[in-house]
Amino acid sequence: MNIRNLTTTLAALGGLFIMYIGIAYLVAPQSTASGFGLPSWPEHEGTAFLAVKGVRDLGSGLILFALLLTGHRRALGWALLAMSFIPAGDMVIVLSNEGSTAKALGIHGLTAVLVALAAALLLRERPAAPATTLTTVSPAPSRVPAPAAH
Repeated sequence: MNIRNLTTTLAALGGLFIMYIGIAYLVAPQSTASGFGLPSWPEHEGTAFLAVKGVRDLGSGLILFALLLTGHRRALGWALLAMSFIPAGDMVIVLSNEGSTAKALGIHGLTAVLVALAAALLLRERPAAPATTLTTVSPAPSRVPAPAAH
């Protein structure tokens, strides 16, 4: 598998994964939040904040697919690099709020590293050489000497 196929696969999997997380927060916010790593999460009236997270995660995945499907690979690399801040921030939040260290590092930390790695690989890609178009050149008309005057 070449680097271009690898980065395409990583970006697509990342987009699908974050969209899945977003949908999970919209469909089953309480059970999804319990796996985040924090010791507590919004309940009752506060559950709407979990839906907010779901919408944003879903939107993040759609951004990745928009860039991937339109062929803006360099922009996709920069977007992934910027998005690696999200799981890194989540890791810090979980750790600083007495959450699960295993989930902070194993889920959020690992995700941040993988997203940053995919970004780095995309940013290292060389643009594909433009396709050269072959044009048919018709031969120049042969010059036949004019008949000599007699």
